[in-house]
Amino acid sequence: MNASKDAIMISTSCTNRVGTNMEALDDRALEHVADYFRALSEPLRLKMLNALRDGPLNVGELTSLLGCSQANVSKHLALLAKLGLVSRESRGTSVYYQIADPRTYQLCDLVCGQIAQRLIEQVQIMGGFGANLTTTQLNAQPTAKQKPKAKVSR
Repeated sequence: MNASKDAIMISTSCTNRVGTNMEALDDRALEHVADYFRALSEPLRLKMLNALRDGPLNVGELTSLLGCSQANVSKHLALLAKLGLVSRESRGTSVYYQIADPRTYQLCDLVCGQIAQRLIEQVQIMGGFGANLTTTQLNAQPTAKQKPKAKVSR
């Protein structure tokens, strides 16, 4: 199989009609869709994409931000680039990576919202703690200034 031939096939099968739905794709195109989702199934790759939200970064910067090895970052970036999730740009002696299509974040945010909603529904079904939580409250992260409340003994 030739990667560029596959890309052309995918390009024409997916873009001849605006808003092509998954049901309109053939088996070969669906395999590419599955590869895309497999790339998004690795937590470190999701962290990398999140780090690139603010703009392009090189391997060294990503390594520092994510606290993992340069080899690991490079391996994951190569896969993300191969699947078209990130693009590369040479700047002098460094290569900078950036998100290739901002709609990737829309997809990830949609999935995160769905997961948060499911968690809220599960808690509400159980009738337990936090039954009145909203998606916003579930997504809220405690700040460094917030300290756990001390237990009051009586």
